[in-house]
Amino acid sequence: MLSGDQGLPDGIGMARLAWSRLPTADGAAPLPEGPAASAPAQDELFVGAVESLDYEVIENYAYREEQAQRSKFWVPYYIMLKWFFALLIGVGTGLAAIFINLAVENFSGWKFTLTFAIIQHSYFVGFLVYILLNLALVFSSVYIVTQFAPAAAGSGIPEIKGYLNGVDTHGILLFRTLVGKIFGSIGSVGGGLALGKEGPLVHTGACIASLLGQGGSAKYHLNSRWVQIFESDRDRRDLVTCGCAAGVAAAFRAPVGGVLFALEEVTSWWRSHLMWRVFFTSAVVAVVVRSAMNWCDSGKCGHFGAGGFIIWDISGGQEDYSYQELLPVAIIGVIGGLLGALFNQLTLYITKWRRTYLHKKGKRVQIFEACLISLITSTVSFVLPLLRKCSPCPELETNSGIQCPHPPGTDGNFVNFYCSKDNEYNDLATIFFNSQDDAIRNLFSAKTFHEYSAQSLITFLVMFYSLAVVTFGTAVPAGQFVPGIMIGSTYGRLVGMSVVKFYKKLNVDEGTYALLGAASFLGGSMRMTVSLCVIMVEITNNLQLLPLIMLVLLISKAVGDFFNEGLYEEQARLKGIPLLDSRPKQVMRNMNAKDACKNQKVVCLPRVSRVVDIVSVLQSNKHNGFPIVERGQNGESLVIGLILRSHLLVLLQSKVDFQNTPFPCGPGILNRHNFSDFVKPASSKGKSIDDIHLTDEELGLYLDLAPFLNPSPYIVPEDMSLAKVYNLFRQLGLRHIFVVPRPSRVVGLITRKDLLLEEDGNTATTELQSTSVRSILSTSCKLSFSLLRRNAQN
Repeated sequence: MLSGDQGLPDGIGMARLAWSRLPTADGAAPLPEGPAASAPAQDELFVGAVESLDYEVIENYAYREEQAQRSKFWVPYYIMLKWFFALLIGVGTGLAAIFINLAVENFSGWKFTLTFAIIQHSYFVGFLVYILLNLALVFSSVYIVTQFAPAAAGSGIPEIKGYLNGVDTHGILLFRTLVGKIFGSIGSVGGGLALGKEGPLVHTGACIASLLGQGGSAKYHLNSRWVQIFESDRDRRDLVTCGCAAGVAAAFRAPVGGVLFALEEVTSWWRSHLMWRVFFTSAVVAVVVRSAMNWCDSGKCGHFGAGGFIIWDISGGQEDYSYQELLPVAIIGVIGGLLGALFNQLTLYITKWRRTYLHKKGKRVQIFEACLISLITSTVSFVLPLLRKCSPCPELETNSGIQCPHPPGTDGNFVNFYCSKDNEYNDLATIFFNSQDDAIRNLFSAKTFHEYSAQSLITFLVMFYSLAVVTFGTAVPAGQFVPGIMIGSTYGRLVGMSVVKFYKKLNVDEGTYALLGAASFLGGSMRMTVSLCVIMVEITNNLQLLPLIMLVLLISKAVGDFFNEGLYEEQARLKGIPLLDSRPKQVMRNMNAKDACKNQKVVCLPRVSRVVDIVSVLQSNKHNGFPIVERGQNGESLVIGLILRSHLLVLLQSKVDFQNTPFPCGPGILNRHNFSDFVKPASSKGKSIDDIHLTDEELGLYLDLAPFLNPSPYIVPEDMSLAKVYNLFRQLGLRHIFVVPRPSRVVGLITRKDLLLEEDGNTATTELQSTSVRSILSTSCKLSFSLLRRNAQN
């Protein structure tokens, strides 16, 4: 059996040397040998079902042993499997997007076809059928979410953003969440609610990536052991990042925009190798979606047509712009920032009220709320066009490709709805009594001057804006991209109509301003710039408007930031997801690490602890990390590392490491556990102390924790600026940082040159170089001290 003086081959001895010179913090009790102590704290378990992720590599015995046993072919196999999984994520997300779009387009097509056929005889009966069809689709969506997959409600982007930021919300990546997201999106979007399917597609891609990374779902017996190689949170984080980019690429047919969305909006950790895989995944999605569209062009997809996948081609519209248009473009940016900030604030208030008073009353209330909103939305979209007078069809160019009129629910402008003559159209029905994709395409359409009246656009803007605010936060899968585009394109077209009227000699197209308005509202609400700019260019196939899109995005984001945060940040805070922003707050620069943890408490465990003491500690608090202390030769308590709560639960459940004596264990412990034994499944809450049952005899035994702890956790001095600690914590994706007094001596100094080591296998040369450097440093320090003493004597 190893003694405490012999050291441990996994770095415990080195850790003891590093920690041995650290004095006790001022005002803190010495680290005891018992199970608890008061000192700076480590509780990172947040309220509710939110918990931090372990992105740091725990270099304990099991990890080092597994690394040593891997063959030289393991690294190429690991890299190849990552690229293969990137391919699978792209294919899976693309197929999910195709299925959702096919279902939504066909349900919408059947709904409008049936309604239009009935209103030829009776508008009242058609109104009832229209309401009932929408109600049935919305009911199916909310029922699936409330009864089967509660985590599928909403867009899912705040939760995924929190996951990539280092916070795990239970249930967001489960198999049932994936199923609920797909079928719930079909019902909510097909039911005509003021929401989109693009946000849920991001969540869908993340679920597919996570399930592939963990080998499937063990609960539903859809798993495979051969793909369970990505067992760490770090690997799963990279896969989920690929899934997010794939979701955006599938939703908008914007592969580059998907990559930039993952980089700018959701992930907190980025490197070049990850970017290559994300780009590859997005490219695969683009190929899959393009192939599906080519296959559907032959008419094999039912009502799925050109409007199935979002792409609003306005390349045939305005080809150039004048400096005189910069002022109205800036006005659009200001309007987008104001309306976007107002939208965020209203949805925040309504969602907070809904969560506080409404949803606490049970699932039936959530179902009733969604059905009530469906009835209101259907009534508004059907009745308001009836109150609008029809207009005669304008004279169109023969080669414009535009037909007047079109029946409702079909891809085209100038919808004939409740018109007395065949050559008339209803401009309000063109955007209201239609699918959202087709409505946006109509608003973006070029060479359709005077198609909409200002009164119809204002009516639609007020009503749809209100419906979008109320609908956001209901218990259905809901994205905000498409509603934001519809809102922005409406007031953008209004500004375009004013510009056409004011600058009569300029080649101005109203559809161009609709595009700029859509970009401005999304920028004012979501606060994205680079990724949103590329997405808007990709979905409109118009690169000439790139400078104007950049301008409105910058203005709208600046105006929106003056009032509040972005939509996803506000919703994440409301849901209790503690996101770490990219920059620390200014007040942190005037605080140090000791100030941040002076009112907290840490719980320590001795290296060899009694099982009953460990159980008592786990039952009495919710901490997820515990410093491990050991009695040194001079009687001082030395910190030798950190052990996680989940690892302690694994050890208590297995019971194979219990021992009768309170002495350190021997090296035989290496054969008892694999590194995979300590991995928490991504789709599980993990083990609980309440699920572990021990006898009185087992509680009296001992457990040596040294082989299972992290011997080299990150540490910071107590007087380090809290801003520096913040940057270290976020950029490295840490879960714990030790705050310690300033050490009394330095054992070495690492520079950039020390990290530029070549893997030539000649460790002796490296050691010789290191020794030479240390010798030179020692000689120079002695020489400097001698010179200083001689100068002092003189």
